[in-house]
Amino acid sequence: MLKIGVFGVGHLGKFHLNNWKEIEGIEITGFYDPNDEMAAEVAEKYQLKRFTNPEELVALVDAIDIIAPTNHHFALCEMAIRKGKHIFVEKPLAYTMEEARKLVNMAKEANIKVQVGHVERFNPAYQAIQDMPLNPMFIEVHRLAQFNPRGTEVSVILDLMIHDIDIILSLVKSDVKNISASGVAVMTDTPDIANVRIEFNNGCVANLTSSRISMKRMRKMRLFQKDAYIGIDFLEKKTEVIRLKQPGDDHSFTFDLETPHGTKTIAISNPEIASSNAMKAELIAFADAIRQNKPTPVSEIDGYLAMEVAHKILEKIENR
Repeated sequence: MLKIGVFGVGHLGKFHLNNWKEIEGIEITGFYDPNDEMAAEVAEKYQLKRFTNPEELVALVDAIDIIAPTNHHFALCEMAIRKGKHIFVEKPLAYTMEEARKLVNMAKEANIKVQVGHVERFNPAYQAIQDMPLNPMFIEVHRLAQFNPRGTEVSVILDLMIHDIDIILSLVKSDVKNISASGVAVMTDTPDIANVRIEFNNGCVANLTSSRISMKRMRKMRLFQKDAYIGIDFLEKKTEVIRLKQPGDDHSFTFDLETPHGTKTIAISNPEIASSNAMKAELIAFADAIRQNKPTPVSEIDGYLAMEVAHKILEKIENR
């Protein structure tokens, strides 16, 4: 049995608890949360032991799951690393770049597994295109949410946009060349809405818009590459692929298009979307990485790189 200690049992933490309880071979040793009222509720509902000393819980487990506010990530991660424990930590990896750098170095020295909770990597709409050749040259993203005080200890860049930054960095195998950004703080002291343009050395351009003060919710990404357009709806879990028809393709709909280079057959398809729970999938992947001694799918390096771009965006906004 893999023994897990959970740190933070608020709104998101309860989802983690529910999923851990459904994963075979997992024992939730207990949890730590400084909120007495919340802790009492969780202890009774889930029949779990509450620890008031975080070090005591760390000492008894194989791995910890951190769903605490971002400004507590570093201290909890450092505690676990010093005791040689594996770590699952919600995004962003840390509160500051200095903290993130320290964690990356410490994790490497300790030879432990670290996975950052960029859950959209496990969204079935995104997973549906993983077998396709992906080489986007233009990316457009809209991630809009209604205002929620939870998570506002960080900007919309580190709260919402960082999901898309992580995916874009995993898709575009090139270094960032230039970043342009603008943002506005409306409801909090940090940007609540932002528009960003990221240019890569290979010529790819990504335009991202994120807002946490919208009237409606939206989580869409559009990829444009040679001979193909791919639309991913993370919220509705739908994917659409439009491309030039290839020999052997089996598509639901095709039509001919006259171009200066002759007639082209355009094929439209909707890849089959698996019915899966992205959060449960990421936790299973973390447990498997520990058991099978293999790399985590979203490592501390991935978390650091996403943070690095996010902080460069924040610097651009502040300079404006």
